Amino acid sequence: MTQQELATAVGVTRQTIMAIEKGKYSPSLEVAFKIALYFGKPIQEVFSYQDSD
Repeated sequence: MTQQELATAVGVTRQTIMAIEKGKYSPSLEVAFKIALYFGKPIQEVFSYQDSD
């Protein structure tokens, strides 16, 4: 799968997917759920939260 294919499937741009992958952008909850659903995984397997403090 390409970044563009995933972006199209979840309704965002390829640049958004790239930024999420690089950790430079945190997706909205809706986009995070769409990505997890696309892969058929629970959201906690796809994303994790680390406090920057």
